[in-house]
Amino acid sequence: MTAHPALDQVDAVAAQLADPHTAPLGPRATSSHRQHLAYGPPGIALLHIERAANGLGPWQRAHDWLAAASCQPFTSGPDSYPFYGAPAFAHTLACAADHLPGSYQRALNTMDRQIAADAGRRLDAAHRRIDAGRLPELAEFDAIRGLTGYGAYLLRRDPGSPLMRAVLDYCVRLTEPITHHGETLPGWWTETGPSGSPDDDRFPGGHANTGMAHGIGGVLALLALAARKGIATDGQHAALRTILAWLDRWQEETASGPAWPYWITRGELRTGRLALSAPRRPSWCYGTAGLARAQQLAALALGDTDRQIEAENALVAALTDPDQLKVTTDNGLCHGFAGLAHIAARTADDAHLSTVGQLRAAVPALLAAVHPPGTDPARTATALIQDEERGPGLLDGATGTALALLAPSTAEPPRSAWDACLLIA
Repeated sequence: MTAHPALDQVDAVAAQLADPHTAPLGPRATSSHRQHLAYGPPGIALLHIERAANGLGPWQRAHDWLAAASCQPFTSGPDSYPFYGAPAFAHTLACAADHLPGSYQRALNTMDRQIAADAGRRLDAAHRRIDAGRLPELAEFDAIRGLTGYGAYLLRRDPGSPLMRAVLDYCVRLTEPITHHGETLPGWWTETGPSGSPDDDRFPGGHANTGMAHGIGGVLALLALAARKGIATDGQHAALRTILAWLDRWQEETASGPAWPYWITRGELRTGRLALSAPRRPSWCYGTAGLARAQQLAALALGDTDRQIEAENALVAALTDPDQLKVTTDNGLCHGFAGLAHIAARTADDAHLSTVGQLRAAVPALLAAVHPPGTDPARTATALIQDEERGPGLLDGATGTALALLAPSTAEPPRSAWDACLLIA
């Protein structure tokens, strides 16, 4: 591996989170979020798994965190979802098991059966909802809580299964328009705001979410990733084109290049015009960075080289636009500079020859934003881990920042597939 100064910060975070019994976890990681992939031990274990898989740390640390994460029973059934409970831990355990043949298989097989049963029940409920002509909730289909997240897990663990194809069938059906109170809406339109709760002040009539975490961007990525692995169902390519056409319709032209809104409101849908807005941060969860990667994956699945190059250029523009970078205010994986660096590296791995150089050239500045020259790694790691708002977790905290620094710092893709839950690879 090629050494990079940012790896010192990765090492420092890993060292301070070496022992689950002494690590300063904070309330988010030890309370009700103990089972949460975003905040708790399952996410922290991923850092030690990825480092061990790369020969950068001992497997014992990964074992210790897996043991700490599983010291109490995990929630399963209706109260669990891809980022919480048994499915969250199963993702982490699978990342370790891929590199330790024979290890954890009994536990994984048990969880796989439960996850399959839960996903099957969710699919049945979703089809009944569609049959009744009702609009979905975000938690029905999104990557964090819904069927897209279950699909991401199945695509790794059981890609050729009937259940995987059933999830794809559902995703295809989700892209079909729905008539609600006499108005034709995209099939993923929800009656709530982005929080999942009714918000008649800001979102009267609901919204169509475009994000990777909670919107149709994650569905696009799942359909594309499955197609690239040869896992297909009827209407899959048509569904990809439907989502791409929607994103084309709402594409904004900024001074630096194309960008996409976080969501479309009912008022915008009716007028066909976006409300004026300030520059938005180009993050994984919402905005241009995650959507550019999803569109690149879709273009690769469809064999559309022109669209692929357009998506890659859109990401380059977002990563080099001072106005968009100005509103990126933290270093985390979900919506910070480390996440942008990771997306850039993953996109570059599949990029066209005409854009790969520009994508890789954008990475050093993003790494420097996270780890400026002269930064003390140990001090920075302490500040990240002890941050009361973000803490040590995966999505917003120190673990995610460290994991997201690895691939762009080494110019090598992750070896543990830890980021499969993000649907960017």
